[in-house]
Amino acid sequence: MDAVLAAVAVLPGLAFGSFLNVVAARLPERRSIVAPPSACGSCASRIAWYDNVPLLSYLLLRGRCRSCGARIGLVYPAVELATAALLAGCLLAFGLSLRAAAAAVFCAALVVVTATDLSHRVVPNRVVLPAAAVVLALMSVAEPSAEWAIAAAAASGFLFAAALAYPAGMGMGDVKLALLMGAALGRHVSVALLVAMLAALVPSVVLLARHGSTARKMAIPFAPFLALGSVVALFEGEALVDAYLSLF
Repeated sequence: MDAVLAAVAVLPGLAFGSFLNVVAARLPERRSIVAPPSACGSCASRIAWYDNVPLLSYLLLRGRCRSCGARIGLVYPAVELATAALLAGCLLAFGLSLRAAAAAVFCAALVVVTATDLSHRVVPNRVVLPAAAVVLALMSVAEPSAEWAIAAAAASGFLFAAALAYPAGMGMGDVKLALLMGAALGRHVSVALLVAMLAALVPSVVLLARHGSTARKMAIPFAPFLALGSVVALFEGEALVDAYLSLF
């Protein structure tokens, strides 16, 4: 039954991903996410409904604007695909439940902050803080425990300490994102943070090898790595913790 629900969620997930593209593009610029209708970023031509079908229109137009031929970034279909896959995954993993609803809100927020941090180096408060409140409420009702609030405070406090120690490498947006991560993941937020830090080492080492000591001044958006760690922890956190404990 959960597999059927997950399959049914794919098309609505693609449509919701299209909306999240609008949110990610407009929120950092403090524009309305409702009006005006979608338009090309290059020529400002309004996008017709038949050119705004999630994923399909991108493929048919070969990633270009119908009016001016400007290239449409890969981030747009990537956001749509990621949203659909994550929402389907939430239903597959947690069924039709409050836990699935909390996971869906969490994943939607992760998709938006990943896109905004990559494009604008911003983790919007107007996404992270409301999502953290909603997720904390849903998780507290679904599985009543102080774990969610404690994990939110602990994860946020951990990254806050890191931001104080190394301001150039950690922003306050990441600290607030950690609040959401703890509320959604509970004790498994430690898995998310560990995966994020290990993943972030890869581009850091590459930059260090290419640019030497000057690489220390090059900022790397950390929210995408936190999002990656969060997704791993959300779906496989329990299994990873069990596998680790089995070593002892």
